[in-house]
Amino acid sequence: MPLDPQLRTLREQRARRGAAPLYTLSVEQARAADLASIRAAGGTPRALYEVIDRHLPGPGGELPVRIYRPSAERPLPALLYYFGGGWTLGSIDTADVLCRDLAAEAGCLVVTVGYRLAPEHPFPAAVHDCLAALRWVADHAGELGVDRAGIAVGGDSAGGNLAAAVTLLARADGDLPLAGQLLVYPNTDQLADDASMRDNADPWLFNHHSVAWYGRHYLTTPQDAENPLASPLRAADLGGLPPALVVTAEYDPLRDQGEAYAARLAAAGVPVELTRYPGMAHGFFAMAGAVDAARTANLQAARFLRDRFEGR
Repeated sequence: MPLDPQLRTLREQRARRGAAPLYTLSVEQARAADLASIRAAGGTPRALYEVIDRHLPGPGGELPVRIYRPSAERPLPALLYYFGGGWTLGSIDTADVLCRDLAAEAGCLVVTVGYRLAPEHPFPAAVHDCLAALRWVADHAGELGVDRAGIAVGGDSAGGNLAAAVTLLARADGDLPLAGQLLVYPNTDQLADDASMRDNADPWLFNHHSVAWYGRHYLTTPQDAENPLASPLRAADLGGLPPALVVTAEYDPLRDQGEAYAARLAAAGVPVELTRYPGMAHGFFAMAGAVDAARTANLQAARFLRDRFEGR
C-alpha cells in the first residue's frame, strides 16, 4: 500500500525543512538530531508509579539503566529493553516514552539499558553490556521486586538485534530461561542483499545508506558481519529460543531480514508471531504521538508480553 498518510506528512515536513539525513552528519550531530526527532513524534511521557535511574556493574565500567515500575505490586515480570539507533545513536532518553507505555500496558517492570555505543565502543561491546544488564536484573530479582521466572528481552532496530543476540547467549549459558523476545524491525543480517534492502533508498526515510553507515561504525572487521552475535540470522541453530513477536514495516530496508528471522525461528520450533505493518517505515514504533499505527503496534507488543508472562 502507499506510505501511510500520517507518516507521509512527517516525511514531507523533513523534506520541506531540508533536514539532512543522519548518515550525512557527524556522529555527535546525528545523536542530537535523532533524539530531537524521536521526542517530537513520541508523544507525552506517561506518569508511572516509579521511575529510577541507577548504575550497575558492566563489562566496561558502570552501566546506566532506567527502571520503570507501573505499580507498587511485587513481584512483577520484567522486560529488558534495548533502544535502537544503529548501535551508534540512541540512549535511555530516546526510549523513555516507549518504555513508559510498555510498562503501563504490559503491567511489567521495564529496564532500559544504556549500553556502550559505537564507534567509541564497537562490536561486541553493546552485546556484552546488554547481557550483563539481563544477568544483573535476574540476580537482583528479590531486591527489584521482579519475578525471576518472568523476564523477557526486547528492542527496536539495533535494539532488536541486541535482544536476539542476548537470547543466543542466554541459551548457551542455560541457566536463565526467558519468557519471550520482542523484536521490532530487527537487524538480523549485516550482509543482507535482499529486495527490501535494495528497494528502500528514499533520502527522507531510513534507507540502505543508513544501514551501511551504522554498520561501518559498529563493525570493525569483515568477519564481524558473519558472527551470529552481530547477525543472528547466521546462527547455525535457532532452536530452544524464547517465543517471539517480530514486527516489521513495509517501507523498511530491514523488512526482509526481520521476516526471514521469524521464518527461521518458526522452522526451528520457536513460537513466533510476525506482523508486517503496511504503509509503515522504519522507526514508526517510536512515533505513537504522531502515527496511529505506532500506538497499535505498541499495544500489540504489550499484549504479547502480558500473554508471555501469564503463560510462563
